[in-house]
Amino acid sequence: MKQVRVINQTRQATLATEAQLADNAWTRLRGLLGRRSLEPGQGLVIRPSNGIHTFFMAFPIDAIYVDAEGRVLRCLANLRPYRFGPIDLRCKMIIELPEGTIERSRTEMGDRIELR
Repeated sequence: MKQVRVINQTRQATLATEAQLADNAWTRLRGLLGRRSLEPGQGLVIRPSNGIHTFFMAFPIDAIYVDAEGRVLRCLANLRPYRFGPIDLRCKMIIELPEGTIERSRTEMGDRIELR
């Protein structure tokens, strides 16, 4: 899987240094299933996506919903296993990160996200 760096341009904060890009049917379907954790600096960028779930996952995550222009639409902190995230039809990409990343980076709605 291709790796990208995820940057919050608004806060000048690196959200992930090694995020995997899930941009085809197989990688989007697989997501984080089978993983035991996400280490600091890791993540998963699901594109396209307008909603997620954490069924069959073993750990909580933070999730950031991003629109086509790179703006944060929604921040879900501490999304526990066996939950559904909301569906947002404006969303084009969801970034799954280790729990606590949203709080540490102070990411909030309206921030600009860039993939490098």
